[in-house]
Amino acid sequence: MSTEDDNENKITRITRKGQVTIPKPLRDEFGLEEGDKIHWEKTGDGIRVRKATRSAGRGMLVDDTVTDEKREEMAEEMEADIREMRRTEWQP
Repeated sequence: MSTEDDNENKITRITRKGQVTIPKPLRDEFGLEEGDKIHWEKTGDGIRVRKATRSAGRGMLVDDTVTDEKREEMAEEMEADIREMRRTEWQP
């Protein structure tokens, strides 16, 4: 349930340098901390902003219905496969 006051707390301005501040309620809700990377994505109706994860780039090729947990699992499997291929290909 969203109130007008709640929406007011989620409006920020863009600085001269193009910087924005993510409102504290949203930082808290999504676990965003100093140093975290944010992924900006152009969509058909605006801009989507989300916390970047190790698999964020790879996740762009996965259907939007796939959960973040499944994306992370898939990324870990891919990393393990790549490590195994490198180990076997580069063995003297």
